[in-house]
Amino acid sequence: MSPSVSINTQSPILQAHVSRNEPHIVIDGGYPLTGSIRVAGSKNAALALIAGTLLATSGKTVLHNLPNITDIADLVAILNSMGAVAQFSDGNTTLTVDASGTRFNEPPPHLVSRMRGSLQLLGPLLARQGIVRLAMPGGCNIGARAVDLHEKGLRGLGATWTIDSGCFFAEAPFDGLQGGAVYLDKPSVGATMNTMMAASLASGVTTIENAAQEPDVVDLANLIVAMGGIVDGQGTSRITVTGVKVLHGCEFNVSPDRIEAGTYAIAAVATGGDITLIGADFNALSPVLSKLTDMGAHVATDGNHVRVWSGSVQTLTGTSIVASPHPGFPTDLQQPFTSLLALVHGTNTVHDSVYEGRFGHIPCLSKMGANIKVEGSVTIVSGVTSLSGADVKATDLRAGAALVVAGLVASGQTRIFDIHHIERGYQDLCVRLRQLGAHCWRVNVGDMDTMVME
Repeated sequence: MSPSVSINTQSPILQAHVSRNEPHIVIDGGYPLTGSIRVAGSKNAALALIAGTLLATSGKTVLHNLPNITDIADLVAILNSMGAVAQFSDGNTTLTVDASGTRFNEPPPHLVSRMRGSLQLLGPLLARQGIVRLAMPGGCNIGARAVDLHEKGLRGLGATWTIDSGCFFAEAPFDGLQGGAVYLDKPSVGATMNTMMAASLASGVTTIENAAQEPDVVDLANLIVAMGGIVDGQGTSRITVTGVKVLHGCEFNVSPDRIEAGTYAIAAVATGGDITLIGADFNALSPVLSKLTDMGAHVATDGNHVRVWSGSVQTLTGTSIVASPHPGFPTDLQQPFTSLLALVHGTNTVHDSVYEGRFGHIPCLSKMGANIKVEGSVTIVSGVTSLSGADVKATDLRAGAALVVAGLVASGQTRIFDIHHIERGYQDLCVRLRQLGAHCWRVNVGDMDTMVME
């Protein structure tokens, strides 16, 4: 992280910019992103992998290439509070977990409530000790994210399931979890992961039909295999897990974050920039990159380097996107993509078939001058010639990313508040954007006399 700079906020120039005593992001828009940046490890994969370390009854599990974000820190705190020993190293990008011989405590509700990813503890805890009680998880408010598919997966292995006093309670049969046939009504990533982890230590064979095919699911399956488990079909809609008696620790590298990479790619095109994403997975990014090239942007790949560049956003061609499970367009990128479409001539449409409530960014984009309306589950975006900086608030993680993209292209200054949502999923966002030429700072306001820009 770049050195902090202390600024006297009594300066008349700055006084108008400091009106809320909370951390926020300040962006002076209009600067194209140029240069190169290394893609961090996948947030969504890392959360499941950390939960999966609890399956190991011997040895230590070492995870490399973790993103340094608050969701990861919160989940590690949960593991340590339950009796596992989890320690960071290498600037919080490597995690060593010793879960051997541990009888885990109930995950603390006050930590669980911070993040949706804590739901991934259901499968490994049930597999290890036959019983789990977990408070309702927190996370982004982006519409209904039912747990019925998690329940269906665990019931398919013989577990009982109840919800009582705001907690999930699952218990294995007396003779342990038994392999079985599980059909998921929707290809839920979380339910697929929980079922895989529980099945890895169950007796017999489990078949998961209509399984999620996301790269994050593949990562978790490969971790289980590295720990001595047997998983086949990962990356397809039919996953088979053959249970084993024990799993052991291992070393594992987290795959690159396609959502972070996609966000930077979208921002580069929106600003008329030219960036290279080092360590990106071109295949995982292909749904997004294909849309960008359809619009007139340029993409090239060389090994694990992906270059994205474009001329003025006003020269791009309009498009429509439908967010859907992998290998479709990622739901986590439809909000940042909407900010790009706000400046593309013509009428563009965005439909999210995964989450019906991902509209938190739209009022803020409208405040910045975007012409957007919602009809049912479809967002209709009529391109405008420019956006203007404004004070806006992140309502969830990816809505915050959308506001960052909008701020990068807007004229004037944009301030984004409630940035704790953004920091759940993007590592050192402002620092990394400045490396690409953006004028972007995270502002810490300790009191009304001093602020620190990082």
